[in-house]
Amino acid sequence: MRFFATWRSWRRWGRWPLVLLICFWIALPAAAQGADPFDDLDGEFEAQRPVIADPLRPWNRAMFEFNDRLYFWFLKPVAEVYRDVVPEPPRIGIRNFFNNLGAPLRFVACLLQGKSDEAGAELGAFMVNTTVGFLGFGNPAAGESRLNVPKEDLGQAFGVWGMGHGCYIVWPVLGPSSLRDSVGLLGGHFLDPFTHVDPSEVSLVASGLEAVNTTSLHIGDYEALKKEAVAPYEAMRDAYVQFRQRQVER
Repeated sequence: MRFFATWRSWRRWGRWPLVLLICFWIALPAAAQGADPFDDLDGEFEAQRPVIADPLRPWNRAMFEFNDRLYFWFLKPVAEVYRDVVPEPPRIGIRNFFNNLGAPLRFVACLLQGKSDEAGAELGAFMVNTTVGFLGFGNPAAGESRLNVPKEDLGQAFGVWGMGHGCYIVWPVLGPSSLRDSVGLLGGHFLDPFTHVDPSEVSLVASGLEAVNTTSLHIGDYEALKKEAVAPYEAMRDAYVQFRQRQVER
């Protein structure tokens, strides 16, 4: 789903909410005790559809509204101006550059799942794109089928290990997540090359550039999802959990 590809790129913005993650982990048991169980409204269809507990719904709804307004009031307008100024080929090159920097995380995630062939493909693609592709701005590895494998992350690795979603969490700026994927995000933070760049302002600028550049290439995706949804919050939550479930099971 293209929207969630965009969402994953926005996450480089979110280093500061890591403290919130720790706070929520501490507070989760108390919140879960007061949660109402899900009602099975749709029979077998509901039973087969992946579901996720939502004991933090008041917080999640507030953060959904916050992120929605952040997108329409700030990120989208900036991305539209950026799109009008920067031609598409350079924007694709910038997207390739940041995608290439994610290779260490994907490599480790593949190894944690025992996917040695996929890990080798990630390493090979990284080497080809970094050298022949001029630091990753080009993507010559895309022409090699053996180097093109599904993208992995630590949340998927934990899912393959048998860890459930935990509960649904919507983070400010980061968007939809789960307890499991938030832990994966915390681990991925340390595998992000920009985490180790000094001064930290460089990392912040890079994060902003990636978010705006990615959004400029996907304007309309979020709008389409929201337009088709009768209940946008629930639609986003259900689409997220189904998207992640498919990634774990592939």
